[in-house]
Amino acid sequence: MCNTLIIFEKKLTMLLKDKVVIITGASRGIGKSIAQTCVNHGAKVAFTYLSSDEKARALEAELTAQGGVAVGFKSDASNFDQAHELVDNVVEQFGTVDVLVNNAGITRDTLLMRMTEEQWDEVINTNLKSAFNLTKAVIKPMLKARSGSIINMSSVVGVKGNAGQANYAASKAGLIGFTKSIAAELGSRNIRCNAIAPGFIETEMTEVLDPAVVEQWRNAIPLKRGGKPEDVANATVFLASEMSAYITGQTLHVCGGMLM
Repeated sequence: MCNTLIIFEKKLTMLLKDKVVIITGASRGIGKSIAQTCVNHGAKVAFTYLSSDEKARALEAELTAQGGVAVGFKSDASNFDQAHELVDNVVEQFGTVDVLVNNAGITRDTLLMRMTEEQWDEVINTNLKSAFNLTKAVIKPMLKARSGSIINMSSVVGVKGNAGQANYAASKAGLIGFTKSIAAELGSRNIRCNAIAPGFIETEMTEVLDPAVVEQWRNAIPLKRGGKPEDVANATVFLASEMSAYITGQTLHVCGGMLM
């Protein structure tokens, strides 16, 4: 009985053993937590970054400190050619792609009357076009394997909208429609596609906000707290693993009950 329990616990802690996972925008915050959690569950992680090679190597070392596998690739997910080159390099190094997490995202918040064309295009290209680029690139290896899980990082803002975030809301709402369409197209090939819609997640970015404002936001959430990056990371691992083998085309809200 004891040995059986140990084996069961080991299986639960290695939900992604030997799975090859691509994560875009994993240098900090939610993306970094997703990368760490995937490594902890036995995945081989390929993450993208845009700027510092030194920081990427440091992140590799941090992610693999316990013997896991993580490799950083300098790549702009919003660039079609770079996205395809990234996937080719990952397949060359690891043999396939089992999971894609389209996490790259930015904000350029302002009221629509003040929003520039550049601010609109930057957000749409980074948040939405990048998901098209990477998803199109991973279809070939996933079709070959007749297996795969694609996870798109949306937001509660993409569901309910928010003043001053028309560009961000449009990009995140677009991801939900994109998710449902890809799920319908690829389901017959055993390739699943789901979205995650985080609510108020406390990261390095929220630390600079007015504490009184943050506390007001927390009090408006039924669970009376902001989410942790690990909350989103755990949901990502669930959707990446065989535990969600019969789930596709869905949006999982990780928001503490903010949206019901």
